[in-house]
Amino acid sequence: MRWTSALSTQPRPADALREACTEAASRLEGAPADLAFLFVGGYAPRGLESAARLVRELTGARRLLGCTAGGVIGGGREVEQRPAVSLTLASLPNVEIIPFHVSADDYPDGDAPPSGWHHMIGIEPDRKPAFVLLPDPWSSDSERLLAGLDYAYPNCIKIGGLASGARHAGGNRLFLDDMARDGGTVGIALAGNLVVETAVAQGCRPVGAVGRASKSQGHYLLEIDGQRAFDFVQKQFDEMSDEERALANRTLFLGIAMDPFREKPPEAGDFLIRNFVGVDPQRGVVAVNEEVGVGRAVQLHVRDAKTSTDDLVHVLKRTLRRAKGARPEGALLFSCLGRGRHLYGEADKDTKLFQSVAGEVPLGGFFCNGEIGPIGKETYLHGFTSSFGLFRAPMASLP
Repeated sequence: MRWTSALSTQPRPADALREACTEAASRLEGAPADLAFLFVGGYAPRGLESAARLVRELTGARRLLGCTAGGVIGGGREVEQRPAVSLTLASLPNVEIIPFHVSADDYPDGDAPPSGWHHMIGIEPDRKPAFVLLPDPWSSDSERLLAGLDYAYPNCIKIGGLASGARHAGGNRLFLDDMARDGGTVGIALAGNLVVETAVAQGCRPVGAVGRASKSQGHYLLEIDGQRAFDFVQKQFDEMSDEERALANRTLFLGIAMDPFREKPPEAGDFLIRNFVGVDPQRGVVAVNEEVGVGRAVQLHVRDAKTSTDDLVHVLKRTLRRAKGARPEGALLFSCLGRGRHLYGEADKDTKLFQSVAGEVPLGGFFCNGEIGPIGKETYLHGFTSSFGLFRAPMASLP
């Protein structure tokens, strides 16, 4: 297995595509390009209709997946809000690659059995596929798609991000093999001689005490630890340090622990981070943009540049520890448009942090309109997150 990543900032898209292809293909050192990931930012969509076809012609890539973006990641750099092409190539011996394009109209209805989803995607769950998904935010109904894929392919990795190259419907381009589409979701399923691991860094740290939802109704938290939910939240806020309270006044979130059976207290990275969407002090109710089941552990979270840095390093190190020394051969990063320079005040921050932990692993990706990745055993659409997919061959020595 071999991965390479290249980036070009040539002002003309054709020149950028050619430069990225030449650089990435040369680093494969003669190995076949079984899969290409193409992310293109800052160019007019009308100039990209043949981009995928050109990349496949120049690299010989057997399959290709990609989209337009508000910023791209590749070759050790992050380029935001200006023209650039990121190209990642992978040589994947004994790996089956199943491409698919689906629209929301194609999804099986809520009463359909898992086989409806298997037929739509084109692979059975016993192959244990891993998915890379690139939905268009205007036309994909991503949360329904993720719920359906979790239902039909439990315990299978789903990673990806929403295309971010346009601010209106029909403005994005989704690349699949030779085609450029303007809606739906493009994706691939990978099965065979490949291990895919994930690291989802939501950029937050917990503050205050862990509580447990004792009464809830859908998105409404009524009681935490037997007291009114609003009173629990207010108590945590009052007991914060001055620094924590200043952060909470700008960025306060609720973390929902995803493993209800975990015996040890949840730690950073075990929580799904969600926004508060309303409070009712009179009734003592708080609302978040996620259903919170009774018994779930919850904790307040805050976010800033330092917190985001610490969280990313923590999550990456934990993922690598779980791999018991096995290092990735290649990686993809799906990062929020709100990260990058906007968060850190400098370029390439998440890329450099990744390299400091994982080493010189080829890394491609883009800045997304929403990031896809698992927390616990379920897959979610996130915001303000860096979601990594780490790819390697199986190791016989690992249990």
